[in-house]
Amino acid sequence: MKLNSIKALSIQIRLSGLSFCILNRSNKTIELIKHVHLEKKATPYELLNDLKSSIESNRELQQPFDSVICIYQNELSCLVPKELFDENHMADYLKFNAKILKTDYISYDCLTANDSVNVYVPLMNINNYIFETFGSFDYKHSSTVLIDTLLQIIPNDTATTLHINVNSSSFEIIAIKNQDLIFYNTFEYSTKEDFIYYILFTLEQLKLNPETIKTVLIGTINKDDELFKIIYKYIRFVAFSKPNYTYIIENNLNYNHSDFTLLNSFS
Repeated sequence: MKLNSIKALSIQIRLSGLSFCILNRSNKTIELIKHVHLEKKATPYELLNDLKSSIESNRELQQPFDSVICIYQNELSCLVPKELFDENHMADYLKFNAKILKTDYISYDCLTANDSVNVYVPLMNINNYIFETFGSFDYKHSSTVLIDTLLQIIPNDTATTLHINVNSSSFEIIAIKNQDLIFYNTFEYSTKEDFIYYILFTLEQLKLNPETIKTVLIGTINKDDELFKIIYKYIRFVAFSKPNYTYIIENNLNYNHSDFTLLNSFS
């Protein structure tokens, strides 16, 4: 007798594309990793149409799921210490480092690893569609998954480690020391010179030495591209993130450090 499979779906939402991941919890197997890249940044309305089209054209995304999580990847987020957080002032936290509209819905995640709160803007038209399609689901900001995961997997080390999560037009820098978050920020870039400038500026502000700092790369970056070449030119110790999960990847799917947040979004 064949046991029923318990399956989870993770959907990563960003204005420049979509990503889907299906985890079969019954046998700890990743059955699908699918990326949809858009030529230009979409509006929330256009992104909803792209999401609908992706789901309606892929039978694997139309099956029943026991759990669904939506991960929002955008610059509209802000970390607040839990002891200072007031739910009535979420817009005030965000307005200092992000452009928000009065009509924006604001939500927050609790980061268990360092007693902080991540305030951010999800897309409610996307949330409504996912609820109509799959029923109840959870949603988080991608930086919540990224920071929480790194704080849990990085060993207790007195030396600071720099983690850089690269996206197509932005990147995040996370600095961790003694399993504590000492820095997190998002930067937009359009050239490799922008990219290295913000990294070196951050190192200078944190008084970290490019000759000794251990730097770990995550996201859409590889050894053959210009971003890697320029960071390797200025920083001595550079490595790519290694898988920290025990899932089996079905059918030799092409996965690597670029799927870090997606594969760590299952709780």
